[in-house]
Amino acid sequence: QASGGDEIQQLQKALLDYLDENTETDASLLFSRKFYIAQWFRDTTMETEKAIKSQKDEDSSEGAHHAKDVETTGQIMHRAESRKKFLRSIIKTAPSQFSTLKMNSDTVDYEDACLIVRYLASMRPFAQSFDIYLTQ
Repeated sequence: QASGGDEIQQLQKALLDYLDENTETDASLLFSRKFYIAQWFRDTTMETEKAIKSQKDEDSSEGAHHAKDVETTGQIMHRAESRKKFLRSIIKTAPSQFSTLKMNSDTVDYEDACLIVRYLASMRPFAQSFDIYLTQ
């Protein structure tokens, strides 16, 4: 599941690269960039709290099962911290400097950016529970 987190982080990075490259032509993209960073940071915190709560709810009296849960909780915390560290590094970086930090991202165009936004939005809890709302 760590590879899934890395994939999401790469998509977030690509989207932020796109927004950064186009802030000169559209000033509203600077707001969008800050909004996405804040939203992803909040999502990471919420997902971590929810995952840890579900771990505690499933906790049983069996020692081996408990040890497995503790390890899983540690993995959840580690993944959350790596995501937050990534987002903090972006917050501290001025948008103009951010483009010089490109890891291995090819420049994405408008259509790619739209696809990334749709994909990342589909990963959010509300989008995933939309079918439940419709059936009810």
